Amino acid sequence: MAKIYPETLKNSSSCYVTSTRETFTIWMKSLVFHGNGCTVFNSKGDIVFRVDNYQERNSNEVFLMDLCGQVLFSIKKEKLRLLGRWSGYLSGGFKGKPWFQVRRNWKFTKGDIICNVNLGCDKSIGSCYKIQQTDKNSSFQISNNTGQLVAKVKRKQSSRGFGYGDDVLTLNVEPQIDYSFIVALVTICGLIKNKL
Repeated sequence: MAKIYPETLKNSSSCYVTSTRETFTIWMKSLVFHGNGCTVFNSKGDIVFRVDNYQERNSNEVFLMDLCGQVLFSIKKEKLRLLGRWSGYLSGGFKGKPWFQVRRNWKFTKGDIICNVNLGCDKSIGSCYKIQQTDKNSSFQISNNTGQLVAKVKRKQSSRGFGYGDDVLTLNVEPQIDYSFIVALVTICGLIKNKL
């Protein structure tokens, strides 16, 4: 059974970068009774992250937390943005300059870019990451500005090929990528698709 309060706490995002490919299971349900959010499990079945908004579905503010409830990213939908823009802040709160911004593209079809991601919100350097739809269901991939794949999300299937449903996803993150940041991007995709 997963430990809710492990003995050692992780204090920096560098602990969320590994030298090997990581696989996670994302269950688009909150562990909090009457809450909205999702829960992220590692390949051993341990809870790694959770997202809760404690409000109505499709909230404008959500929080990505580690297992101990420490806020890693605060995510906020910007008001008065016709196409949709989300800002991600390190730790709790929405003060100061966002660490990243996700801008939704207005129209996309299969294979098109859903969102562009800017780190440090510097528009002069262009998009650092792109989120691209790979099928009409829940599958999408995240690539960097050189086109290299950094993460892929798809519906989870059993070893016999049976799907678990639309609310259970598999996330594969390539080595040397901060997977807490990738989970924050997946959270925004869940908000876009009205799953959180």
